[in-house]
Amino acid sequence: MRKKQFKAESQKLLDMMINSIYTHKEIFLREIISNSSDAIDKLCYTAMNAGDTSISRSDRRIHIHADKENRTLTVSDNGIGMDQEDLENNLGVIARSGSLNFKKDAGESEDMDIIGQFGVGFYSAFMVADEVSVITRKYGGDGAWMWKSAGADGYTVEPTAKEEVGTDIIIHIKPDGEEESYSEYLETYRLRNLIKKYSDYIRYPIVLDAEKTRKVDVPDSDEPKYETYIEEETVNSMIPLWQRNKDEVTQEELNEFYKDKFFDMKDPALTIRVDVDGSISYKALLFIPSATPMGYYTKEYQKGLELYSSGVMIMERCEDLIPEHFRFVKGVVDSRDLSLNISRELLQHNRQLRTIAANIEKKIRQELKKLQDNEREKYEKFWESFGLQLKYGIVSEYGANRDVLKDLLMYYSSRENKLQSLKEYVEQMPEEQKYIYFAVGESVSMLDNLPQAEQLKDKGWSILYMTDEVDEFVVNMLGEYEGKQFKSVNDKDLGVEDEEEKKDTELKEEENKVMLDYLRDCLDGKVTAVRLSHKLKSHPVCLTADGEVSLEMEKYFSTIPGDGPDIKAQRVLELNPTHKAFYMLLDAWQLDKDRCARLGELLYDQALLIAGLKVENPARLTELMWEML
Repeated sequence: MRKKQFKAESQKLLDMMINSIYTHKEIFLREIISNSSDAIDKLCYTAMNAGDTSISRSDRRIHIHADKENRTLTVSDNGIGMDQEDLENNLGVIARSGSLNFKKDAGESEDMDIIGQFGVGFYSAFMVADEVSVITRKYGGDGAWMWKSAGADGYTVEPTAKEEVGTDIIIHIKPDGEEESYSEYLETYRLRNLIKKYSDYIRYPIVLDAEKTRKVDVPDSDEPKYETYIEEETVNSMIPLWQRNKDEVTQEELNEFYKDKFFDMKDPALTIRVDVDGSISYKALLFIPSATPMGYYTKEYQKGLELYSSGVMIMERCEDLIPEHFRFVKGVVDSRDLSLNISRELLQHNRQLRTIAANIEKKIRQELKKLQDNEREKYEKFWESFGLQLKYGIVSEYGANRDVLKDLLMYYSSRENKLQSLKEYVEQMPEEQKYIYFAVGESVSMLDNLPQAEQLKDKGWSILYMTDEVDEFVVNMLGEYEGKQFKSVNDKDLGVEDEEEKKDTELKEEENKVMLDYLRDCLDGKVTAVRLSHKLKSHPVCLTADGEVSLEMEKYFSTIPGDGPDIKAQRVLELNPTHKAFYMLLDAWQLDKDRCARLGELLYDQALLIAGLKVENPARLTELMWEML
């Protein structure tokens, strides 16, 4: 029997496929199974057009058998099969796709879901094989044929015996080497895992000859004996949940699917189904976890959705399908309209992916807003886990996503004593209130006792308490909400005082300018100014900042490791001109300027404590307190 040469630059092309096209060797099984699925689809379509009612989809299957002793892995199907001409044209010409040609001839059909496009998937078997044989019998043809090849040196085609229509692909697995092991592809557990990973949703049963062990009773012996036997096991699910009608799937089934697939012990907080028909048709099944995954807010956490094309997994984690601000979402996307590259591992056209991703982002945003409006308790639990991620989303990319995310924000309201959205806050603002007031600090309890917030509380106006480091950057990026500007309680002018009160404070400040400058100088660069405040009511003092860097920003920058710039706020010590402590300062200024300076130092340390900042010398603070007592 004469060996034939491939009708292409076989050595170069085959080497390229084995070493370059596919990223992982395990992909070979996905490709062979996909070819078998295509063969069954072709048979069903051909028989239907011929009026042959003896061919039923329910009788079709793909069978996998591993023979460890002979180191062969056989993938069989009862699909359309091939004759000699098909073997010559499809397997003798590398990169010629019989499936693609069949699809073109058949046109569009809902009953046919041909996967193959490039005619190279079959040759991926040579990544793990030193020889591949194909025994096949074509539907409606005469006799059977065997194609055999050990790689780029050529192939043989000869008649053989096979009773049933279909194809057997016999892959002779390479021997293990020093650097690589191939025997794993003969192990039942490994084959089962690969089928579940890549081919779980092939529409036909994938039956695996699984090795099982059972106990055997031996007469007159106390020693247990076990024997190994082969049992057929259907491995794949065939029809995924996202392909079934919504009313055919219970929430319990969706929950179990999520927990099993994404290794979570808790039910998801929210399930989102997407079904789009258009220029790009796709289905998606998305889940929002009920709690923050382990290591979520670290660089090691990897986002991405599983991407399928016609039920075959293409990418285990497609990052481009989900925006960074929704990186917590898990799920799958399945489309038959994707333009894949030759290895079926990457997409050729990013435009398709961008379209799907944009629609998914919009859908997630809509469902979260619906949850916020209709199931507040659930949304607040979600916010507890992933609210910080939405805030990061607003400040990233120079605020490009702020309009998408701003209505999803929640902050604690000082007046309502609960979380509020920005929309709810604005709707409850009195007519005379011009600004959205906020305070940034370490905790709600700390912020609720800020001296500079008293004036606003006395008027019955609400303050939004923000307790994450990123919050002040969020506010700066938003700038305003529905025409209302944000204003920090630390601002010099809160827009609350009438003109008469302002003038009275300004007059007192002018009268005591020399003393205030003296206190500033005595604090030796710790503050840029000491001024009188019209915000303070019952408290003697508070610490604020001038310029763009706030006290909270200073705290944040101080936590960044490394030798970066030392970014400091321009601290301002504000004194209450109606408080007893201010009159003590005035008395000391008249009688003992050194005592006045020490009293100013004590008030500054008190302001640091109120602001949640570190007192540089606690022993000195204690000494000053005892001295003043």
